[in-house]
Amino acid sequence: MASAPTGDADESVFDQFLSDRGHETEQVDWEREYNKKQCPECGGLHDLSAADCTVCGWSP
Repeated sequence: MASAPTGDADESVFDQFLSDRGHETEQVDWEREYNKKQCPECGGLHDLSAADCTVCGWSP
C-alpha cells in the first residue's frame, strides 16, 4: 500500500529521503529574465502575468 505525506513532518522526512539520494527537493518557481518570467523546465520566456508555461505546460 502506498502512502502520501500528510503534513510538514512527513514531508520533511520524505524530502530528506530524496535529498539523501541526490534528488532536488526545493520548491521550483519561475526564474526572472529582465522583465519576463522564464520557465525553469524549458527556458521559455513569458509575460510577468503568466501562470503556466505555454511552451511545455509547466506550472509552479
